[in-house]
Amino acid sequence: MSNEAATATPAEAAPAPEPLPHGIGASLPPADARAKAEGTFPYAADLWAEGLLWAAVLRSPHPHARVLSIDTSHAREMPGVRAVVTHEDVPGAPLHGRGKADRPVFASEVVRHHGEPIAAVAADHPDTARMAAAAVIVEYEVLDPVTDPEQAFEAEPLHPDGNLIRHIPLHHGDPGATGDIVVEGLYRIGRQDPAPIGAEAGLAVPRPDGGVELYLASTDPHTDRDAAAACYGLAPEQVKIVVTGVPGATADREDQGFQIPLGLLALKTGCPVKLTATREESFLGHAHRHPTLLRYRHHADAEGRLVKVEAQILLDAGAYADTSSDALAAAVSFACGPYVVPNAFIEGWAVRTNNPPSGHVRGEGAMQVCAAYEAQMDKLAKKLGADPAELRMRNVMSTGDVLPTGQTVTCPAPVAELLQAVQDFPLPALPKDTPEDEWLLPGGLEGAGEPGAVRRGVGYGLGMVHMLGAEGADEVSTATVKVQNGVATVLCAAVETGQGFSTLARQIVQETLGIDEVHVAPVDTDQPPAGAGCRGRHTWVSGGAVERAAKMVRTQLLQPLAHKFGLSTELLQIADGKITSYDGVLSTTVAEVLEGKELWATAQCRPHPTEPLDGAGQGDAFVGMAFCAIRAVVDVDIELGSVRVVELAVAQDVGRVLNPAQLTARIEAGVTQGLGVALTENLRTPRGLIRHPDLTGYSLPTALDAPDIRIVKLVEERDVVAPFGAKAVSAVPVVTSPAAIASAVRAATGRPVNRLPIRPQAAVVTGV
Repeated sequence: MSNEAATATPAEAAPAPEPLPHGIGASLPPADARAKAEGTFPYAADLWAEGLLWAAVLRSPHPHARVLSIDTSHAREMPGVRAVVTHEDVPGAPLHGRGKADRPVFASEVVRHHGEPIAAVAADHPDTARMAAAAVIVEYEVLDPVTDPEQAFEAEPLHPDGNLIRHIPLHHGDPGATGDIVVEGLYRIGRQDPAPIGAEAGLAVPRPDGGVELYLASTDPHTDRDAAAACYGLAPEQVKIVVTGVPGATADREDQGFQIPLGLLALKTGCPVKLTATREESFLGHAHRHPTLLRYRHHADAEGRLVKVEAQILLDAGAYADTSSDALAAAVSFACGPYVVPNAFIEGWAVRTNNPPSGHVRGEGAMQVCAAYEAQMDKLAKKLGADPAELRMRNVMSTGDVLPTGQTVTCPAPVAELLQAVQDFPLPALPKDTPEDEWLLPGGLEGAGEPGAVRRGVGYGLGMVHMLGAEGADEVSTATVKVQNGVATVLCAAVETGQGFSTLARQIVQETLGIDEVHVAPVDTDQPPAGAGCRGRHTWVSGGAVERAAKMVRTQLLQPLAHKFGLSTELLQIADGKITSYDGVLSTTVAEVLEGKELWATAQCRPHPTEPLDGAGQGDAFVGMAFCAIRAVVDVDIELGSVRVVELAVAQDVGRVLNPAQLTARIEAGVTQGLGVALTENLRTPRGLIRHPDLTGYSLPTALDAPDIRIVKLVEERDVVAPFGAKAVSAVPVVTSPAAIASAVRAATGRPVNRLPIRPQAAVVTGV
């Protein structure tokens, strides 16, 4: 070491570190980011308990069959097997389900979909459990499956509740209205699997009081607890769900049909039982996005302004209802998109089939109709000879306009601003000046096509989603904020699914109380309910509850000080760990005032109520809405039909940016999920059988497939009824990007592109 370096002052040798991100608006990193990156973060698959048994589930190989007999004797006699359970061993309610309790814990008389649980086994080794499950002998009478949702209307009932889950007729305006220009289309949307990065896993531990504890990656623990308790014949307080690390969630993360047998085996054996699903079992067990058939007719005047939209929407719910009623409400309500449509007549149905069950997947209902109504806007532009973006601009809605449901849009709706932003953003350069051997051709880095066959297309998509639950759902969350020894703790049963709630909760408390060290307690059902982790709920209702509780603690903190100096607490402010008065006379630190004190408060947040849609599809069904515009640029090999997405330019209505880095990541993730819908993801089910239930046969987009994603504008027009003014950001880019990509492929090829994912034959241009 040189003398010069040795004698340097501390300031010269070690510059002061940059202050850590703090409070609302900062890019505060997640507390668990390092552990997850290093692989040390504990998930359910990592759990262990003394005396552990392993579980396996026998699932139906048929999509539709009558169960004639179930023989478990061979399985029970196998060495190491501790229990085998079937429908006869369910002591409580035989049915469960998220939206509607219509799904049996174990099939008894009939099997309604491929992979339906028949029996479960607990054994002292995972291989023994799987062999024992395979040794259960089931005699079936195989029946013809109903796999076409259009046939479900005339088919024999597949369920005691019938084949029709819900029908929504929406009538708005004058049925006799017509336009000068009419375009029609028939559209099909495939079945997307949520494909969580970690397959389902869980641990059940029996309790001395006769109850059971379930350690799961549940995203709605109180709902799951109540369903499990009902099936076990126990009181809810005898069942506890402890939420483990959630390895990815873009849907209802845990299938109740996976959770309930796990606890049943623990109660039966009196031992801890662990179940870790294979990827195949994961595909067979959890719900998927609804495959959808859509028929549309758009009427417009000679200038391209919409006069009337007519549509028929048919959702394939699969074997059970799940959340299909909610998905249908979203599909019907947003069937016209973020456009002003004075007359709308929409018919929507959700029906049971023998296909795999469908349920909540990010943007459900809204994504399917977005692909269809944007295709219609492209057809309308083509027929009028108009620019597709300009045609959209003539029709976009804004705050104060009325939805086809009759609800007035009271939240910020800057749709025109979003569309203008992506329209004005510079287009990516053409590869004409790049050597041909460096071209990124459609089909991958080593695309097989010829550069001369590549056509570039530019397309647009405008999407909208609702936030929180709808149609009278009681949206409420409870949170407690405790401060002791200068450290704050947040207790809230809002599950961190990757959406960033835990980080947001820390930011709220930092902002409100001026405390740097904030911890978010693990989630379990001993805490008050906070609801499901979907539709931006936890940013709104749980974040709102944390904010209210923190403000109550703030008042407790400041009241003695304000009283001492004859001030109101409103005249004191907290910033950078200091408490100061408006006139600067009082100045002290939060740490000094907190010394020796323990403060806490509990608060609830409940948004304004909504109402169910009536018999004509009318009603104020939604708390709020979020909007997005995306411009897609694609290259298409018109000989091979391969597509490369070059760029997606995104403008989004976010209300307020709470964490810039987190928000950007959520938008990019949503856009990429939509890319899968557009180009690769379709869980094929010929005759009701899931083909290739693995990540080899099911094509997820990879890093090589991801295009340049340019977030060109975030509109921060705060929603006055939302805590912090923020809006949900994850779902609406998923909804919008498939429509934009399909629009760009249409522009490149001139083909109609009426099916997602886009098949190669749909992008081939003949006679060129």
